[in-house]
Amino acid sequence: MTATKPLDAPDDRRRSKARRTRDALATAACDLFLELGPAATTVEAVADRADVTRRTFSRYFTGKEEAALDFVRRDGDRINALLRARPVAEPPLLAYRAAVRDWLTDRRDPPWHVRPRMRALLALVDTEPALFAAYQRIRVDAQEESIRIVAERLGTDALGDVRPAAVVDAAAGILVAALRVWARGAEHDSGAGDLAALVEGAYDALTSEVAAATAHSTTTEE
Repeated sequence: MTATKPLDAPDDRRRSKARRTRDALATAACDLFLELGPAATTVEAVADRADVTRRTFSRYFTGKEEAALDFVRRDGDRINALLRARPVAEPPLLAYRAAVRDWLTDRRDPPWHVRPRMRALLALVDTEPALFAAYQRIRVDAQEESIRIVAERLGTDALGDVRPAAVVDAAAGILVAALRVWARGAEHDSGAGDLAALVEGAYDALTSEVAAATAHSTTTEE
């Protein structure tokens, strides 16, 4: 019997090629930002480094900053996919924390920030306004999706119930804080070499503060 190829094989090949092209552009943008600086990096230079045309660049990204930070968008998508897969009965804050832990410790598809020079790029975000703006936009988009997922888990309306936004903003804020400390470790010996451990410590600090505040509030009311 002659084996037949799946009907969607051509679509799979197109998706794979598109993924490779996008990754090549993102890598080129990252490298050029760190080699030349954001001001000296042009879209044309990114396209040339990735060996594609300017028109091809525009199919994937609206600007060079978005390309350089594509790893942030991708990791946000992965966190949301992991959050969506968490057990329904799990409290939202714990579910988000577990999703982040699974993302950080995935050895089959490691998060992009562990690649060489990603720490330097994240540190650059704090000093370059255009890069910071792009980073914030990507992060907000990911958090909006997280809020929708948490609202679904709670069986509520994200527009009328503050709980989904409160949980996500707190949980994602802890992750952002840990990433900033980790990124600055390139210049200052912060002892933050292990991002996964740093994030776990940050979440422990949040839950401890919440527990202490709750106990204090209860005592005061009595």
